Amino acid sequence: MKAYSVKELLEGNLLLQEVTVNGWVKTFRSNRFIALNDGSTLANIQCVVDFENFDQETLRQINTGAALKVSGTLTESQGRGQSFEIQVEEIFVHGGADPEAYPIQPKKHSLEFLREKAHLRVRTNTFAAIMRVRSALSFAIHQYFRQNGFYYFHAPIITGSDAEGAGEMFRVTTLSDKNPKLNDQGNVDYKEDFFGKETNLTVSGQLEAEAYAMALGKVYTFGPTFRAENSNTSRHLAEFWMIEPEMAFYDLDANMDLAEDFIKNVIGYVLENCADDLQFLEKRLLDEEKTKPQAERSEMALIEKLKFVTENGFKRVSYTEAIDILRNSKPNKKKKFQYAIDEWGADLQSEHERYLVEKHFKCPVILFDYPAKIKAFYMRLNEDGKTVRAMDILFPGIGEIVGGSQREERLDVLKDKMADLNIPEEELWWYLDLRKFGSAVHSGFGLGFERLVLFTTGMGNIRDVIPFPRTPQNAEF
Repeated sequence: MKAYSVKELLEGNLLLQEVTVNGWVKTFRSNRFIALNDGSTLANIQCVVDFENFDQETLRQINTGAALKVSGTLTESQGRGQSFEIQVEEIFVHGGADPEAYPIQPKKHSLEFLREKAHLRVRTNTFAAIMRVRSALSFAIHQYFRQNGFYYFHAPIITGSDAEGAGEMFRVTTLSDKNPKLNDQGNVDYKEDFFGKETNLTVSGQLEAEAYAMALGKVYTFGPTFRAENSNTSRHLAEFWMIEPEMAFYDLDANMDLAEDFIKNVIGYVLENCADDLQFLEKRLLDEEKTKPQAERSEMALIEKLKFVTENGFKRVSYTEAIDILRNSKPNKKKKFQYAIDEWGADLQSEHERYLVEKHFKCPVILFDYPAKIKAFYMRLNEDGKTVRAMDILFPGIGEIVGGSQREERLDVLKDKMADLNIPEEELWWYLDLRKFGSAVHSGFGLGFERLVLFTTGMGNIRDVIPFPRTPQNAEF
């Protein structure tokens, strides 16, 4: 007999039919009521056992965490809390779970405890809901770009260039860590390495995506990226996923339009398709916030906040205007900011970004035209010679969620910027070629996927929105 999902059974179209379902036991009450869940939905299906018709050995194996196959008749439920239930006729135990050893018992567990059990935490309602939302967001991203004429491009994960100029990269090597060969200068001789040069895990697929945008028109990457920053914060991961579209013939205004429309579209998809999970996560967040002082609570509930983003325009503000607002703000004047804003040219911190979004404008904000000195070499220089055509999108509770720019399409200007930053031309000869052969205005942006999931689920720590987080001193699982 075909096995149905719990989600299918709860739709009620199979009423009074013989059905089979597989899943894991959430609870087993009174030797009679099994709450079974298979991950297809937040809800469980109640399976009613006439214990007199089953041997004691089978019933003893029905513990929280055990995997079962249950067959019986789907009926309307007589009890409260569920519409349908299965009158059980057969039970097969796929695998038991020792209640003395199984750590995910039906009680409240701290998020810290569950991070130590990352292989099992998805069996909790919270993490199952987060991962279903994450999956829906992934689908929505691919769907949006497909519907808007983009091609999906797979950027290399091993690279010889540092797109950000940050230098905080994970090295890839096959050289011996004990006795590596040295060159005449006494340094490690990477000519002897697998690729014949020093290589790293990518921090961004942007540069390679630009090459493909200059032939296919509109492309996007969606894949893992890596940063060797020793940042033990609730907003940083060493391995995370990035969405990076690149578009030929787009200026900064078109880039900002696309980024705003994209974010609204994918969040709208989740609102439409993950209602049960979002309602559960909203209730969880409300319960958590009851323990906080009133001043630290969110002004909006989760779903209201998501709808606010999809239904309202993002405020567009120049960096210069933002600096004036911050310099004259109460927190700055009263020295409440950890990093004081004294002059134009300061690199904005998360506390400044969140002030602009949460206190001043009270809506998502797009900042543009940043000082050239605090932005990457590939961003297009404005006519003032001081600022570049960069933009960041700032979100409540998150700070920066998107960073992008119009790219520098002029060969002479790009060469000058690389020389100022001591970036060797021979290292990016192919990138310079793009400015020699059919160069054109082009733009793109990067969105850290986990930050989008963080915002959409209302979670407070980025380690809780990726299946197996990679952070300093932690590569378990």
